[in-house]
Amino acid sequence: MVERIRAKFRKNPSPEGSHAARGSHRHRRRPAARRFRLGRFPLSRFRPLYPRPGRQGFRRWVPSWRQVLGSAALVLGTLAAAVAILYVRTDIPTDLNAFATQQDNVYYWADGTEMARTGPVNRQDAALDKVPEKVRWAALAAENETFYSDSGISPSGMIRAVSKMLTGGDTQGGSTITQQYVKNAYLNQQQTFTRKLTEMVIAIKLDNKMSKDAILEGYLNTSWYGRGSYGIQRAAHAYYGKDVSQLNASEGALLASLLKGAALYDPSVSAKNHERAVERWKWILDRMVTIGKLSPAERATYTTFPEPKAPPKPAGLTGQTGYLVDTARAYVAAHTKVSEADFDLGGYQIRTTFEKPKVDALAKSVDSIRERLEPAQREVDRNVRIGAASVTTDGRIVALYGGPDYLKQGFNDANSTVVPAGSAFTPFVYAAALRDGVQLQRGAARQPVTPSSVYDGDNKVAIRTPEGPYWDRSGKIVKAVNDGDKSWGKVSLREAVVQSVNGPMMQLGMDVGLDRVSRAAVQSGLLEESLGAQVPAFSLGTSTPSAIRMAGAYATFAAKGIHSEPYSVDRLSRNGNAVEVEKPTPERVLPAGVAGSVDDALHEAVKRGTGITAKAAGPDAAGKTGTATDNKSAWFAGYRGKVSTAVSLSRIDPKTQLLLPLDGMGGAGKTAAGSSYPIDIWTKYMSSAGR
Repeated sequence: MVERIRAKFRKNPSPEGSHAARGSHRHRRRPAARRFRLGRFPLSRFRPLYPRPGRQGFRRWVPSWRQVLGSAALVLGTLAAAVAILYVRTDIPTDLNAFATQQDNVYYWADGTEMARTGPVNRQDAALDKVPEKVRWAALAAENETFYSDSGISPSGMIRAVSKMLTGGDTQGGSTITQQYVKNAYLNQQQTFTRKLTEMVIAIKLDNKMSKDAILEGYLNTSWYGRGSYGIQRAAHAYYGKDVSQLNASEGALLASLLKGAALYDPSVSAKNHERAVERWKWILDRMVTIGKLSPAERATYTTFPEPKAPPKPAGLTGQTGYLVDTARAYVAAHTKVSEADFDLGGYQIRTTFEKPKVDALAKSVDSIRERLEPAQREVDRNVRIGAASVTTDGRIVALYGGPDYLKQGFNDANSTVVPAGSAFTPFVYAAALRDGVQLQRGAARQPVTPSSVYDGDNKVAIRTPEGPYWDRSGKIVKAVNDGDKSWGKVSLREAVVQSVNGPMMQLGMDVGLDRVSRAAVQSGLLEESLGAQVPAFSLGTSTPSAIRMAGAYATFAAKGIHSEPYSVDRLSRNGNAVEVEKPTPERVLPAGVAGSVDDALHEAVKRGTGITAKAAGPDAAGKTGTATDNKSAWFAGYRGKVSTAVSLSRIDPKTQLLLPLDGMGGAGKTAAGSSYPIDIWTKYMSSAGR
């Protein structure tokens, strides 16, 4: 028996032949690297088996539920520890943001001399019991209706805000009133993850330390309402000229809408702003009814939008200065990370591109020509609006004329987009044709054109498409009408531009394709939203660019096809520290040969064409007149050297804001088209300061 057992072990002397070797891993001897122990437990127990043993294919890489839960627990534990450390180490600041140290913003001319100062900021605290309850609830309904029951933070809102921040979306929102108060009073307006996390921690601590009423009072007194006003007391004066205690729920709803962004909801800024403000005002009042803070009966009494008073004009911004400051401020808002609220706190130094000698010369030229008008004797001389701007080939806006006086007329006519360009638009049609060619048959290859290509210049020639005559909606064939009903016979494209022959330009636009004409105009510098409807008359200037944009687009021709976007701020700093401001990058938008041909036609137009009056400005003057087909606008746009200037003239009914005809203005004959005033202003100005 014993011998048989010994013989059996001699046949299988090692474990490899045993049951363990044939399949069970429990009896295997662990490799030396896995035999270390931590106390009573081997380290191997703490190391996840991954890829997973005993699995085949992709299943080896699918973690088990234990591994998923373990990883989640590790992440959450780490995050909780980080938040706990941040909570312990973050203290509530002892001082509010220094509203007492608010400063003026100082604007400088291009040469560094001081141009204007704006400020200081208006702020005045108001005790919460002075704010009517329904005015308070208007703000709460708009921003944080659960304010009195929440913990000071909104986790879901924070997640939304952070996710939008990480994905490059809208960074506004996601905060309770407590968080917004923390941001206003202790932190800054930067939208960063670190600032948001700090805001959340301080908000939690503040909610535990202060009463809800104290937080709401602080919030209402530190929020920005636009018009340079911080706090609801100053906002009540800025918008309604009354003490906050006199506001009703309707007025409170308008002020509450401003908390979402005064630059977007101040109804006096623009028609779009007014539309947004009315919509949000209605929503806030309806929301107050929903949460039980306004009775349906009282809500029904608020049917008329509570129009605020017009914003006051700072006394130091007389003459053209106010228009310059507004233009520069708008550029800062659009091309820097500085918020409107932060900018209103002051301390900024804005070095503009405006050159005082040119601004003064342009204003003097306009005023001297305006003296020819006799509004007391002629009704047609009333309500005349003139806008003008000078832009260099590298994009600097060196001068503009926005109106007779900023304090008398706040609207900037140099930036107006209601005046049709008329035939001053035809160089863009010409440029598009020279660059892209024409298509005379549907589906056929495009054919090149040159300045010497011939078109029919006779009066009332029918406009054609590849399929035949173009019929308008009334069932009539569209025909081109030349100025003075003059027929020119066969005329080259260059001559059509020089002499402002309408027929060839209308037909050329159709042959090129109005979409291509639009593209050339936008690439040269016009804004797409200012373009007119794409019908045959489009080529004759139904688009309504501003004088700034028209000057910038003509500068593209002067620069041989290289375009730079107009800009008005050269440098920006705060208390001596530079602040980044975007500046345009020059871009070639037209081939040099195409731009050169347009430039040649514009010089010829001044030598012997419709712009011959401008010849007095100098032998290098180039430009184009513009008259709308319905005689409701007149332009002259052109350049000398590296300075391009555009002047627009129109009459606008002050009640309807509709354009009025220029027939007989300045004593001209009733049948005279347009006006000679823009070219006279341009010539006088460019003769003295236009290079």
